[in-house]
Amino acid sequence: MTLLVLAAVIGGIVSGVFLPPSSVGLLDNLTTVALTILLVGIGIDLGQNKDTILKDLKKLGWHILYIPILVALGSILGTAVSGVIIGIPLNEAAAIGAGFGWYSLSGVLLAKLHSVETGALAFLTNVSREVIALLLIPLIANRFGFLTSIAPGGATTMDTTLPLIAKSTDRNTAVIAFVNGLVLSALVPILVPLLIHL
Repeated sequence: MTLLVLAAVIGGIVSGVFLPPSSVGLLDNLTTVALTILLVGIGIDLGQNKDTILKDLKKLGWHILYIPILVALGSILGTAVSGVIIGIPLNEAAAIGAGFGWYSLSGVLLAKLHSVETGALAFLTNVSREVIALLLIPLIANRFGFLTSIAPGGATTMDTTLPLIAKSTDRNTAVIAFVNGLVLSALVPILVPLLIHL
C-alpha cells in the first residue's frame, strides 16, 4: 500500500510538471469527487457493521478522547521543540503544530493573525504532514499497531487519510480515526489563535 501511495504522489508530481495551469480547477473537482466516493464507501462498510462498532465504542467510552488529546500534545510539543532548535519563536512553532495537518485553515489563520511568512510555513508544514502520513500509515499500522497509525494523519483522519486508515487497519480503528479527526479539527480554530498570541 505504501508503494502505491508513493507511486501515486510521484506520478502526481510528474503530471503536474506537464499539465497546463488551467487544469488545476478540474483536478480540484476530481479530487473532491474521488474523496467523496471513498468516504461513502467507508460509511457503507461502517453502517453494515454498526452493532459491533457501537458496542466497541460504548466499551471505550470517553477513553476514546485520549487519542486526539495525545496526538494534539505530541504535535504541538514536537513542533515547538523543532522550532526552537531551528530558531523559530516558540509561539509560532506551537501554533504551526496546532494545525494538525489542516493546512488550508492553519495557513490562512496564521497569515491573518500573525504574518504571511508564518502562514506560508504553516501551510507547507501541514501539507508535508499529510503527504508523510499517506506514506507512513500502512507501515505504522503493520509494524506498531492499528491505533498508532492514527497519529500521523492528525485532523485529516476524518477525511483525506481516513480511506487509507480504513484500508490499512480495521473498521473499529476507522471509527476511532474519524473521532480523532473530528476532535482535532474542532481544536484547530481554537488553539492556533491561542498559541500564536502567547
